[in-house]
Amino acid sequence: MRKEIIELITIKTEEGNQFDFYRKPLVGFSSAADPLYAKIKEEVGLHHLRPAEILPEVKTIVSFFLPFSKKVVEANRRGHDVPAQEWVDSYAHANNLIGKTSQDLADLVASRGFKAALVNTIKNYDEKTLKASWSHRSAAFLSGLGRFGLSRMLITPAGGAGRYGTILISEELLPSVRPEEELCLFWKNGSCRYCLEHCPVKALDDDPDKFDRQACQLNLNKSQGVCGKCAVGPCAIF
Repeated sequence: MRKEIIELITIKTEEGNQFDFYRKPLVGFSSAADPLYAKIKEEVGLHHLRPAEILPEVKTIVSFFLPFSKKVVEANRRGHDVPAQEWVDSYAHANNLIGKTSQDLADLVASRGFKAALVNTIKNYDEKTLKASWSHRSAAFLSGLGRFGLSRMLITPAGGAGRYGTILISEELLPSVRPEEELCLFWKNGSCRYCLEHCPVKALDDDPDKFDRQACQLNLNKSQGVCGKCAVGPCAIF
């Protein structure tokens, strides 16, 4: 099943890449029994769901990442306050592609006699607190796809610019190994603060626990719901 899941995600990304928005997807797996899922709920808050609260029979969490192409990243590096149209289009397209791919994955899992549950990529947060009931990036971290950078984005071996999807399944699959190497240059040697310097509303801070959610959201509301200026630095694409 592991191989089939990776192949399906790869094929669906290739089929949906008619606008050259993406590079080859990354796929990772984590165990629903991983104690860090419970720790996320403890640290983030009761609003954040544990895997079993989404799918009681869950054994494995599948995370996948659609890395944006070089043309999308470079387009959004231009200017400072307004997201590039290429970034806006790829963001919306990725959300749609992730939804369709997740449903295809659920159908595949069901055809093998197991259960699956999807997690929305968009609008899965409380509009007052701006906190999500499920963190796709945290699940991707636990599934071995990368490590968090100063930008609060997950940086993978393909970079940090892109979109994540999650599907929970009742079959037990071998978890991926989590990387130990830091890919964020700030955490690695203190040499980069691109994300802080390029955030239009200065919502980020050297302290990753300090993040002005409201300022970030107000900016998103003014720019078609996307921005991505903090996500297109040196760590955006490898």
